[in-house]
Amino acid sequence: MTNTTGIPIRGVRPSSGVRTWFHVHARSLAWVLPVVAIAALVQAWNMGGIPQRIDDEGTYTAQAWAITHLGELTHYTYWYDHPPLGWIQIAGYTSLTGAFARYPFAVEAAREAMVFFAAVSAVLVFVLGRRLGMSRPASAVAVLVFGLSPLALQYHRTVYIDNVATPWLLAAFVLVLSRRQQLAGFVGAAACLGIAVLSKETYLLALPFLIWMAVRRADKSTRRYTLSVAGAVLAVIGGGYVLLAAVKGELLPSAGKVSLLEGITYQLGSREASGSIFTGGSLANEAASQWWALDPVFIVLGSAAAVVGLFLRRVRPIAAMLVFLLLFMFRPNGYLPVPYVIMLVPFGAVLVAFVAERAVLAVSGKTAFLARNRVRGASRRVLGGAWALATAAALVVAVPLWGSQLRGFLVTDLDKPMAQAENWIGDNVDKRSRMLVDDAMWVDLVNDGFARNNVVWYYKLDTDGAVERQSPNGWKDSDYVVTTDSMRTGGNSSTDVRQAIQNSTSVASFGTGNQKVDVRQINSEGQAAADKAITKAADQRKTLGTQLADNPALEADAGTRSQFRAGQVDSRAMIALGQVLADDSVRVDRFTPLTGEDGQTFRRVVVHTSDAAAAKRTEATLDAMGSAFRPTSVERDGTTLTVVFPTTDPTTTAVSTS
Repeated sequence: MTNTTGIPIRGVRPSSGVRTWFHVHARSLAWVLPVVAIAALVQAWNMGGIPQRIDDEGTYTAQAWAITHLGELTHYTYWYDHPPLGWIQIAGYTSLTGAFARYPFAVEAAREAMVFFAAVSAVLVFVLGRRLGMSRPASAVAVLVFGLSPLALQYHRTVYIDNVATPWLLAAFVLVLSRRQQLAGFVGAAACLGIAVLSKETYLLALPFLIWMAVRRADKSTRRYTLSVAGAVLAVIGGGYVLLAAVKGELLPSAGKVSLLEGITYQLGSREASGSIFTGGSLANEAASQWWALDPVFIVLGSAAAVVGLFLRRVRPIAAMLVFLLLFMFRPNGYLPVPYVIMLVPFGAVLVAFVAERAVLAVSGKTAFLARNRVRGASRRVLGGAWALATAAALVVAVPLWGSQLRGFLVTDLDKPMAQAENWIGDNVDKRSRMLVDDAMWVDLVNDGFARNNVVWYYKLDTDGAVERQSPNGWKDSDYVVTTDSMRTGGNSSTDVRQAIQNSTSVASFGTGNQKVDVRQINSEGQAAADKAITKAADQRKTLGTQLADNPALEADAGTRSQFRAGQVDSRAMIALGQVLADDSVRVDRFTPLTGEDGQTFRRVVVHTSDAAAAKRTEATLDAMGSAFRPTSVERDGTTLTVVFPTTDPTTTAVSTS
């Protein structure tokens, strides 16, 4: 420490930069750290349970995994549908933290990355609020709205590259509002916006409003220079993406190659339109309906705050951006992506808190303007009071709504059917099988031992030349198709996927409704031939089951005997029981299906023998069965044996539906 002459004062130690920074920002830290911790904890708690994994987040997860595990930009041909920087950052997080090794399902590792990006965004929401002149409590409220709104939580948990882009966009606005080192701030803002756009191209829509903010904040004497430098930085970053395509020879369309131009054309023009928000059943209507169901209070209050913000000079560019983004959804023949709302949430949260604080200040008469102008001050006090009442009413509605929604986020396990299906496949499907799957399963199945080329993301079956070459007969070259809500809705555009589903028979099913996951065995000869074979196999099982039910050495109740006679028991189990009954009398428990196999043949048999010696003989008989009839497991507990046979071809063993 020095005196005014610059001479150090004896006995006083200079303060370190870090210590000084903490001293200056101690009050802000006391506000921001608890609310960010709350938001991060709520997002992380049960993040694997809700929402159920979907195809899109499986794709971004698989792309990030491909970078760290395969040394490739994506797990399939990269075709410039999105810039790659978003999943490159996810790959960086999972690589640095070892996230993929900590979770049983790969998407959960990427969801952990979403927690990190959301926490960074939450901090930046607080800083942006402070830069806009909000108090610390109001900025903390903005963070809580950003982190705890059910609408925000649903999409912040989901692996979307929009969540990766969001902190960069927020950082761009924070840097533009920097009070010092304006050139560095503007250059940093341009760099952050460039990274945001290369993470998710939709974020380019914020550019005009960031420029507006920069023009307002720039010093007149250096405005042209600072804006030119910032623009050059943004152009260089964007040009890097173009250069990547040029170096790979994929800038312009050519035979047998993907191209950047085709990717841009697809996103801007040839992509199927979402329809009108007001048309029931359209993709846009379904997206908006999903948002509304999650949090109508925040949608209404945030939209209203954006309109009010147009009349408040300090936040006018941000309010105008939010209004523009809202109106942009209503453009005719446009495409409205479901995660589009992610870009709106942080700015909506800031505006809700900002306008509410200004309303409170207006009512209390504490603003400088009110002190200078009593007449206009009175009108603003009335308007402020009306807004404060509206906000209070919204809060009354939001508390029970948010409480109910948040409780579901913390305790519900919507992903259980997906997890059960993956586990069933791992236990019962031959690793040499070829499967059409939702991309949310891709990494897990490859890690489980299935060949990479045999785990086919359904979307690529007829859109990727490399996959088409591996499947010259289309869907007929696959053994299984695993249907999820994403496939049942998104797969309708593919003839091959539709044919695979239509010509397949369910062998295991988990969950209900939109969460239902079906493992279906594909019948390459067509469903008509398969149905005929199924009926024939069922008749044969009925004949065999009737003979077994009448065997005097079999002890079973009437219900169990009726299961035999109805042909509901696996034929191999009945043949094995026939061999056992030739030597000993046994009692068989009522048959129950294995998890996910309701409606399938019963392939688990619980057998009770007369004594331990008989149990050993029965086990020996089962072990000696030929490979076609041998069970996969026999567990002996005293005189009781639990016998499980392998999953079967439904055309020879499935239950008749007649």
